Amino acid sequence: MDKKQSRIKRALRSRSKIKKLNIIRLSIHKTSQHIYAQVISGDGAATLASASTTEAEIKSALKSTGNIIAAAEVGKHIAQKALAAGVTEVAFDRSGFKYHGRVKALADAAREAGLKF
Repeated sequence: MDKKQSRIKRALRSRSKIKKLNIIRLSIHKTSQHIYAQVISGDGAATLASASTTEAEIKSALKSTGNIIAAAEVGKHIAQKALAAGVTEVAFDRSGFKYHGRVKALADAAREAGLKF
């Protein structure tokens, strides 16, 4: 099993547990240059809010889109959009990525901006 398959296997394991709880989830995905975040409904049918470093508003305020500072900015924006949509509590779906670096920065920024998970 290679690195990507191992990550996908971890992601499926955590998503199945979140799905049993039927709770709204904050799902992230990262590449070497960008980071993406979505708030997805409990049944997985609808995206309630989204933010990423590819958005013009976020991208223009950053020097680089693939670092911890950019991830923290995405975390702030996703929390603001989720709160505007009426979502206050989510389950954090890290998509199988290790909880450090950019993933941790995004989660911490979202918590500081008012999301609970």
